[in-house]
Amino acid sequence: MSTVLRLAIQKSGRLSEDSLKLIKECGINLNNGAGKLKSVASNFPIELLSLRDDDIPGYVSDGVADIGIVGENVYVETQKKVDVIEKLGFSKCRLSIGVDKSLDYTGIQSLQGKEIATSYPNILSAYLKEHNITAGIHEISGSVEIAPSIGLADAVCDIVSSGSTLISNGLKEAEVIFKSEAVLIGYPGLSADKSKILSDLLFRMKAVRRAQNTKYILLNAPNKSIETIVRLLPGVKSPTVMPLIEEGWSSIHSVVNENEFWDVIEKLREAGAEGILVLPIEKIIS
Repeated sequence: MSTVLRLAIQKSGRLSEDSLKLIKECGINLNNGAGKLKSVASNFPIELLSLRDDDIPGYVSDGVADIGIVGENVYVETQKKVDVIEKLGFSKCRLSIGVDKSLDYTGIQSLQGKEIATSYPNILSAYLKEHNITAGIHEISGSVEIAPSIGLADAVCDIVSSGSTLISNGLKEAEVIFKSEAVLIGYPGLSADKSKILSDLLFRMKAVRRAQNTKYILLNAPNKSIETIVRLLPGVKSPTVMPLIEEGWSSIHSVVNENEFWDVIEKLREAGAEGILVLPIEKIIS
C-alpha cells in the first residue's frame, strides 16, 4: 500500500475555504462530496480530513493527522506539541480586548481587577501576566461579546476581523493582544516517506504563494527610455527587453508586486511606456 499524507483542515468557515483554495491552486484534485469528512486526492498522495478547528492540533499531536492547517491563535491556545512548518499568509485576524464603548480606556492598566470573558484563556493569561495585570478570566465557548451586557464580565477578549460584532454589542476594540494567520503544523515524528510528500507539497505551496499579489507586466517603450523604465520595474532578477520590428522600440517584460506597480504606473507613462498589459500569475518556481 502506497504512503499517503493526511492533512487536517477546518470543516467550515473562511479558513476552510482559503485552505481548499490553496490546495486547488497547488494542482491537487480532491474527490470530495457534500458534507464529506474524509477525501482522497486523485493526483497526489494526500488524504484530507475535515475537522473542528480546535481539534486539529490534537489530531496532529497524536499522529492521527500528519499535518494540519489551522489558525495560529488556535495552535498557540491549545498548546499541543506540534511543529509549525510554514506560515501561510491567509485568514489573517487579531485577538483583541473589547470594552464598553463608554469606558474611558487609557491603556492596559485599565483592566486591573476587571473580569474578562474569552474563549482564549491561555493567550489572554499570558498577555496579562506579561503586563503585570491581575484580572479574572471567564472561559466561555461562544457569544463572548454578550458577556458585559448580561453582567458576566467587564470586558471581552475575542477574535476580531472588522470589529462590527463588537460595535453591535456596544463595545469598542481597546487592545490587540495577538495577531494570527493560517499556519501549517506537523506531527514531529513523520516518517521519511511522509516527509518526502510534505516536501513536495511545500514546494507547490511556495510556488503558489510567490505568485500572490504579483503581476506579469508587458509594455512597449522607445529605446531611449529603456534604462529609466528598467529602474522602475525590477523583475524577479531583471526585466526582459526584446526589440520590436519597429526600429527604435522594444518590448519590456517584468514581474512586479501589484502594489508597487500602481506606485510607478504614472512614472512609466511619463518615461514613454505604451500598450501596458498587466496579467495574473498562477505560480512562480524558484
